[in-house]
This record gives sequence, C-alpha cells and structure tokens, in this order.
Amino acid sequence: MALMSSGRSFYITTPIFYVNDVPHIGHAYNEVACDVLARWHRQGGDDTWLLTGTDEHGQKILRTATAHDTSPKEWVDRLVESAWKPLLKTLNIANDDFIRTTDERHEEGVRIFLQRLYDAGYIYAGEFEALYCVGCEEFKPESEIVDGTGEFEGQKVCAIHSKPLELLSEKNYFFSMSQFAEPLLEYYAAHPDFIQPDSARNEVVSFVQSGLKDLSISRSSFDWGIKVPWDESHVVYVWFDALLNYVTAVGYDADPDEFARRWPAALHMVGKDILRFHAVIWPAMLMAAGLPIPEKVFGHGWLLVGGEKMSKSKATGIAPSQITDVFGTDAFRYYFMRAITLGSDGSFSWEDIHARYHAELANGLGNLGSRVIAMVQKYFDGQVPVDALDSVTEPEQALADLEQRVTREADAAIERIAPHEAIAVIWELVDALNGYVTEQEPWALAKAGDTGRLARVLSTLTHGVATLAVLLAPVMPGSMQTLWAAIGGKGPVQDQDVRTAFAVASAGPVHTIPPLFPRVDDDAVPATPVPQA
Repeated sequence: MALMSSGRSFYITTPIFYVNDVPHIGHAYNEVACDVLARWHRQGGDDTWLLTGTDEHGQKILRTATAHDTSPKEWVDRLVESAWKPLLKTLNIANDDFIRTTDERHEEGVRIFLQRLYDAGYIYAGEFEALYCVGCEEFKPESEIVDGTGEFEGQKVCAIHSKPLELLSEKNYFFSMSQFAEPLLEYYAAHPDFIQPDSARNEVVSFVQSGLKDLSISRSSFDWGIKVPWDESHVVYVWFDALLNYVTAVGYDADPDEFARRWPAALHMVGKDILRFHAVIWPAMLMAAGLPIPEKVFGHGWLLVGGEKMSKSKATGIAPSQITDVFGTDAFRYYFMRAITLGSDGSFSWEDIHARYHAELANGLGNLGSRVIAMVQKYFDGQVPVDALDSVTEPEQALADLEQRVTREADAAIERIAPHEAIAVIWELVDALNGYVTEQEPWALAKAGDTGRLARVLSTLTHGVATLAVLLAPVMPGSMQTLWAAIGGKGPVQDQDVRTAFAVASAGPVHTIPPLFPRVDDDAVPATPVPQA
C-alpha cells in the first residue's frame, strides 16, 4: 500500500550539471546525496520532488563543440543521451524531472523572468572590462585571481582551475545586484539556517559584507545562449540562465498551481565551488522578482583522489561505472554516504571502499540477513510460529528500544542533512543484532529443544532485519527490496514509512536469496591513482 502524503512539501534539487564533458564521481556523489534525501522524505510521506538536469549554454560549451567539429546543440544532445541520463540509471536515481536549459519551457521562462526585471528597472546597459574564466563561466573577483606558475608564469590565472584568465571588454546588460547587499545580509541574519554548513555560511556572509558589484548578465561576443528578449544581439549570461531552472522546472509563469505547490524549494544541494552563485546571486534575483527564497542551500565538499581534487589531466578522474562495475550500485551509494561527511571534503580510495564493502556490507549486514533467513528456514520451515513465541525478556526489550531510538535519530540526522550520521546510527542496530545472535545462540536453543525461546529469538531477529531494510531502503534501494521480500515483507519496501520503521511487520514466510554483497576479489580492485605532477 502506497504511503499517504503528509502534505509537507520537499522540493530538492541537484545543480544542473555543465555538459562540456562526461560525468565523474563528483557529479555522482551529489546525485546520490540528493536521491537519498529525497527517497527518505518520500518514504516518510512528504510531497517530494527531486529535480536534476543539465546546463547547456555558454562559451565553454561552444568552444568544446567547435573543438569536436560539431554544433553546440548536437554536442549537448549527444552527451546528455550517452552520458548524463545513463548516469541516473547507473546510480538508481529516482528523479521526478530532468530539465535541460535548451528545453523550450526553460528558455521561455528565462525570457519572461528577464523581461520582468528589465521592466522593473533592475537591468541596465553598461560597459564592462574584467578578467574572465571560461571554465567557471564567471568574471573573477580579486579573491580568486592568482599569479600563474610554470607554463603560466607572468599571467593571471583562476584560483580554481589554475588556467589563464581572459581580459574581456564588452557592452553588456547588468543586473543591479549591488543594491541587494543589505537585504541579503538581513535575510542571512533572520534565517541562519539558509546557508549550510556553518563554514559555508560564514564564507558567504563575509563575501557580501565586503560589498557587491552589479552583475553582467549578457554576452555579445558569441551567440550560444538564450536571446535577450529586448536586444537579440545579446545572449543571457549562462549562470543567470542556469539558476532559473529551479523555477522554470516547476511551472514558473506556466503552471501557477504546480509552482505554488513546489516553490520555494526545500533544499538546493550544490558543490562548494558554486555556492556563491546559489547563496548570493540567486536570492538577489528572487528578491528582485518578488519571489520566495529557497529554505536551504547546502554546499558540500569536494571528492579528493590521492589527496587532490579529481582531474583527468592528473589521472585522478574516475567514472562512476568504474566503481559500480566492481561493487554494484548500492555499495557505491552506501560508501559515499557513509564514508564522507557531506559538508566537508572527502577522500576516495579503492582500498577504503574495498575494506568497508567487506567489513560493513558483506560481513555485517549481508551476513546478518542470510543467517537469520537460514535459521528461520532450518528450524521453522521458513515461518516463525507466532503461537510458539516465548515471553519478551530484557535483551528483546533492549533491541525494541534501540529500534525506536535508531529510527528517531536517523530521521533527525536526515533533517539536518547528515546522511553519514543517519547511516552510522542505523549501523548501531546492525551491530546489536549481530551481537544478539552471538549471545542468544539460536543453534543451542534448537539443540536443547527450547522451541518457545528459539521462536522469540528468531522473531526478534526477523523484526530487526525488517526494520533495517526499511531504514536503509533510501540508501540501498535495490538490495533492501531484495532483503525485504526475502524476510516476508509484502509489496515494495519504499511503501513502508521510514519514520516508523520500528513498527514494521513482516508477515513471512522467508526465502533464501543469493548473497546481497558477494565477495569481491582483491585483484578486481584497481589501485588508487597517484596524481601526476
């Protein structure tokens, strides 16, 4: 039976990813984090909507397409269909929508939004000259301009991409962002949870306190973009265009009912390198348009490989399929949510995922499920007889209390956008159930003929495993559905309310399944790449 909606709206977005190249595990990390949060809220009965998509305009796309001897539209179409949409299947992402900035619904919404700001006097024409990073698609602030070294010695380079900046001089249209500095600071003060984590909030507040400049929002030196409605010799600046996907995807100006249902978004999940666009420019745009501001913007850290941010040029770029092909999709999802604190930089290594896979998934959770199912089949022909249950003793009550606490604390961790903490507390139940098996020795009870006590122990274990399947379904949906069905759960596990997982009832009978997390041979795991100088 499907969950009833709580009426609480939870609209969550990934960034729309720039499609000048194929995705790597950094993109996958964001997608999985958003999907886990969305699945949890959806499984808790919230009116959930997960949006992802692709950012397809701008100078970098144009140059990349030209370098590949094709048109920008052909280039982005090819990459979206061959790489970006398949990524969602690889990772088992249950997104509700996929928006492209080349969609007509988006382009029309951008034109309408822009015209309204222009008519309201927030946009004006002016001359502009500044250092521009094509990789960031941004005129760089002084704080992100550094002196080049090596082959770029004597040049100014981008602090993020370490590549030379271009001095651009154009007549552009500007958004009067400077007048929103004080309103933004007042908003940050009144809504201290708007930007998370705290380190990200402090960085943004400091940036705005240093003063805001008006933002150039058009380009006339190239034509790959949305035409400015009152001057088609200009195209809209790619970031001003891209940020609007969050409202154009949910019916801005096109579907008032859907827009009222979804907006404002509950959470924008972004990488820390694009936090400023989402926590400064985006709310200023919304203020100018008289639209509500999202509830939260969360800036997660970077994935490091060999101690450095991933880079193809340094041999540290890793495709998600390289990992899923070895360990499977659910282990990929589990590892990145368990091993890395979402708000901080985190290091990936093949050695760590290999160790965690066997210790936590194969030997911890997988072995627990297999042992419980095997014992129920061996001693009770696959069905624990309810009429044979012995009374509840202190160990059973302790586990029942733990199930309630774990459910409550895991939900609280998800609410504060800490999936790693949610999984850690759920694993307390995994460890406790494994400990209970060791302490109660069901095989000894069976040998002694203590059927009532044996039934109580296996019933307790079956219930605990069912609770785990419900709690871990947002993280590992495929394997937890398999486990849920194997212990007698009826219907899809995602139809079970994750916020009351401790009250779950599995009807039985149980049936055997292959190992949920089969052993991975050492020689199947590559060595972690070492960055090249």
